[in-house]
Amino acid sequence: MIAVVDDDASFRRAVGRLARLWGFRTWTFASAEEYLRIAVPTDCLVLDLHLEGMSGLELQALLSAQGDGVPIVFVSAMDDPTARKRAMDAGAVAFIDKPFEEARLLEVLRAITRYPSS
Repeated sequence: MIAVVDDDASFRRAVGRLARLWGFRTWTFASAEEYLRIAVPTDCLVLDLHLEGMSGLELQALLSAQGDGVPIVFVSAMDDPTARKRAMDAGAVAFIDKPFEEARLLEVLRAITRYPSS
């Protein structure tokens, strides 16, 4: 199960569609708060860095404090080296700049979920 948390509806839909085409089950969420409220079992979290309300880094810290070791792939359109370092130092498995090559996201998701190649 791949959860996509991004406040950009078109990005959420696009990533959700891509992941489903690649054979993954997906849930999409408009905010960190919505993700926490619905609390679906998640194998990987594709998380925007800058969200309305709770930021991606804040969600990462909260999940970590709760002992939830869900692998996190950060995505961001903002080139923020400090935030990138914070995310990776806190255990993110990848940080991908928007826009990105679809193959890069697929490679990361397959590595995290151990999903077989086609």
